[in-house]
Amino acid sequence: MAMGASKSNSLKAPRNDSSGDVAVVSGPKRHAVVPSPEQKICNVALLGFGTVGSSVARILAERAPGRLRLSHVCNRNVSRKRVDWLPPDVKWTEDMNEVLSSDVDIVVEVIGGLEPAKDWICRTLSAGKSVVTANKQLIAHHGPELIELARRMKRHIAFGASVAGGVPVISGLREGLAGDELFKIYGILNGTCNYILSRIESSRISFSDALAEAQKLGFAEADPTEDVDGLDARAKLAILARIGLHSDVQPDSIVCRSISSIEAVDFEYGNQVGFTIRQISWAELKDNRLFASVQPALVGLSSPLARVEGGQNLVMATGKFGGETVFAGHGAGGHPTAVAVVSDIISIAGHEGGMNGFADMPQITPTVTADFTTRHYLRFKVMDRPGIIAALATIFSECGINIDSLLQKPGYLKSSLPFVITLEACQTSLIEKALQQISRLDFLVQPTVHLPILD
Repeated sequence: MAMGASKSNSLKAPRNDSSGDVAVVSGPKRHAVVPSPEQKICNVALLGFGTVGSSVARILAERAPGRLRLSHVCNRNVSRKRVDWLPPDVKWTEDMNEVLSSDVDIVVEVIGGLEPAKDWICRTLSAGKSVVTANKQLIAHHGPELIELARRMKRHIAFGASVAGGVPVISGLREGLAGDELFKIYGILNGTCNYILSRIESSRISFSDALAEAQKLGFAEADPTEDVDGLDARAKLAILARIGLHSDVQPDSIVCRSISSIEAVDFEYGNQVGFTIRQISWAELKDNRLFASVQPALVGLSSPLARVEGGQNLVMATGKFGGETVFAGHGAGGHPTAVAVVSDIISIAGHEGGMNGFADMPQITPTVTADFTTRHYLRFKVMDRPGIIAALATIFSECGINIDSLLQKPGYLKSSLPFVITLEACQTSLIEKALQQISRLDFLVQPTVHLPILD
């Protein structure tokens, strides 16, 4: 691995280059810029005043460059949202049309969801105003068309906060690594899942208990489906594939698997062979095929991925010429995400040329597959009796799969006995074929847990 990473912009953040093989970008350090007298004031409007929106307003009020001015806040029930720490000349409104008809230069969308966010952004660009958004689902599903609209209107759209919060991974891929030919991007893109898995690992609690704890602390939503089933990370991975691999990928084409089947025993068996478990988002371009998935996987204890704990994010990008670059830091929360939003505002305010992300580079439309060739971990829970291993070995042999190792810890009930088989490297499709047959065996007391092993 070898690479130096940079964050390039019209207002440059200090580089955090290491002299070793892997460069780690842990988040930008920004400094206020004093405007020259002839610089025009840039008016900014906020659509949404929740956790992220209020943090953006706080930064703009306290330490943004002097030429930036928060002029409008648009939100439902503004009487409940109004705060006394913003300047009195900020206009609070519930009417989007008031923002569109004003002299606002940049509109910041932090309401989330596909609608009305998409409609409002289209109307904003059509009105001749630039856009900053943190909306990952919107950019993942409709980014190219919104960027094309921005180009036609000679406006900007920036979305650096849509992936990894305050970690400058999008600008790092688009600008800092623009000279390389990237072919692989992978990492940990969802802090909620990482927190849950870290808690199962450290305290040996159940998935349901770890989830309840995450919800109580505000790390997980009341409905955690987007996070635990991989839909949140999938949207982010689709954006990164467009930015870094120039691959036009729809999120729905990427396979997702839930972390809800992971138990403490999986960490015990994993640690026994030198691995831990993380939700890994992976996209690798080979010829005209994109191997992509979001799923829990075993990663080596010495890997940077294994050392990511709690709500942090980590993205690793591998290039043909520069090797591997690592971006890491806080990937969620109001303040880190707001830093990325304000960084995009500053960048637009200082740019005159185009800066519309993945529209700047030619795109390919690869075939998307999750048929990786890796080693595999299978954890069974069975009602113990003679002949179980023989039955499994027969199925693996018929499918052309070689067993690597068998792990069984003592001390479990015979009526619900967990054990693990690791398999030599083979295609995921072969494992899925074998598991279809295994699922019909009468000694299983719960579905088999299948995890790829990322060596």
